[in-house]
Amino acid sequence: MDADWVARFADEVIAEAERRAPGKPVVCASGLSPSGPIHLGNLREVMTPHLVADEIRRRGHECVHIISWDDFDRFRKVPAGVDPAWNEHIGKPLTTVPAPPGSEYPNWAEHFKAPMIAALAEMGVEFHGISQTEMYTSGAYREQVLLAMRERRRIDAILDQYRTKKAKVKEVLDADEAAALEGSGAASEDDGSGAGGYYPYKPYCSFCDRDLTTVTSYDDETTALSYTCVCGHGETVLLSEHTRGKLVWKVDWPMRWAYEGVVFEPSGVDHSSPGSSFVVGGQIIREVFGGQQPIGPMYAFVGISGMAKMSSSKGGVPTPADALSIMEPALLRWLYARRRPNQSFKISFDQEIQRMYDEWDTLTRKVTEGTALPADQSAYRRASSTASATLPDTPRRLPYRTLASVVDIATGHEEQTLRILRAFDPEIGGLDELRPRLDRARHWVNTYLPAEERTQVRETPDKELLDTLGEAERESLRLLLDGLDDHWSLDGLTTLVYGVPKVLAGLEMDAKAATPELKAAQRAFFALLYRLLVGRDTGPRLPTLLLAVGRDRIRELLDAGRAA
Repeated sequence: MDADWVARFADEVIAEAERRAPGKPVVCASGLSPSGPIHLGNLREVMTPHLVADEIRRRGHECVHIISWDDFDRFRKVPAGVDPAWNEHIGKPLTTVPAPPGSEYPNWAEHFKAPMIAALAEMGVEFHGISQTEMYTSGAYREQVLLAMRERRRIDAILDQYRTKKAKVKEVLDADEAAALEGSGAASEDDGSGAGGYYPYKPYCSFCDRDLTTVTSYDDETTALSYTCVCGHGETVLLSEHTRGKLVWKVDWPMRWAYEGVVFEPSGVDHSSPGSSFVVGGQIIREVFGGQQPIGPMYAFVGISGMAKMSSSKGGVPTPADALSIMEPALLRWLYARRRPNQSFKISFDQEIQRMYDEWDTLTRKVTEGTALPADQSAYRRASSTASATLPDTPRRLPYRTLASVVDIATGHEEQTLRILRAFDPEIGGLDELRPRLDRARHWVNTYLPAEERTQVRETPDKELLDTLGEAERESLRLLLDGLDDHWSLDGLTTLVYGVPKVLAGLEMDAKAATPELKAAQRAFFALLYRLLVGRDTGPRLPTLLLAVGRDRIRELLDAGRAA
């Protein structure tokens, strides 16, 4: 891992904030559009400034992390699974679009903001939320809107420098990712150009509430603005009083940087292209709003593995709430903290989640022992705590893969689960000591483990297979059954299942040997056990499976002598 990227950015931001506004709180910012489910790609837009802001707070500086909710954006499209009748709301502000059917929330924006707010609270992310609907409709931006309209020719000239440049095209998974890469669902807006001239303000129609409007004239002296709408409505309003509209995105974003005094804000990788909102915004904030562009990295895409196994009813890319249903908050934080923002990474919803947890537990052990590298220690600290709190942890940790296997085998039976897990750790008093990790593993098994990979122990012996076994295979089963009582622990059964092929090869059970022939014999023995116990060639780790099945049942299913 590279040196601690969070600390480096914190150094730069503190120095830049002191240069710009000595003594004032440092402002870091994120922007999210609640136009649909806010997914794990969008979460990087939040976690990057959160980690930097949190480091600044750890150093004793006052720092605020703003999340601008772009809830005054237009409703762009009806997502899959929603009644097509919602098409009638396209073009309206997200806060006036009805929430999806059955929602408890008053509008579309609040419906999609709520789960993100809950997930951020669970992850320990402190922020100051700003509703752009409230800011625009309250008149908070009135002076900035009037300034932009007065400077419309200057803005148009800036935009014109980029309109003829061919932007680089990046392949993306879907429209949601494209919006996320730009940092806001508003990024797909037009830039204010029109047949009637250039106007950076877009009114929502007072009759149909949609933004399918065209500004036809504007008077700088009186602030009289005339517009027409595709619905047939037209009127003249005073922009000094009008609050039912907003600046187009490429002007709106730099306006907010200046208004909030943002020092640090990341942006999606598409901002490297000519004419992107970030590039253009840097020029507009300097030449129009008299401010300075934030510093901040471009962040790379967050991929997902295991999505094919997700329920089709969910649709789209998984959200932070989906991830937190199978991962403890500290682990999810760590995935974002350990990679530089310009490094892409994947979040696993398939079997890879077990490897991710193994890595996390290994790091935890190294931190506890004092053997972790400095950058790894920093990433762990940022994942497991914030400047103000330590995230809750599972009191008694067992490997996630072990919990998942046991939950799978025990099919949700709590007494059976506790019995099996006590074989791993006799000190376990009750299942609550294993939570929340146990609950996360159970949810993963029930939701993301494909049916064909679920473990079902055979009810009766496979007599047909047992009858066909050769003498060497029968001897391997006898050795295993004879050794059960003396090896009835996780470590003991591990020694036993790997040792039986060694004994058949003339070695001691605990001999250190790893020849190709021995490895092949071990694989064949494992496959035989899986077929006799669960009816397929693979399954959970054999020591775990054997502990779960229990000695009596193992003897019943593997006793070739009885079947012969």
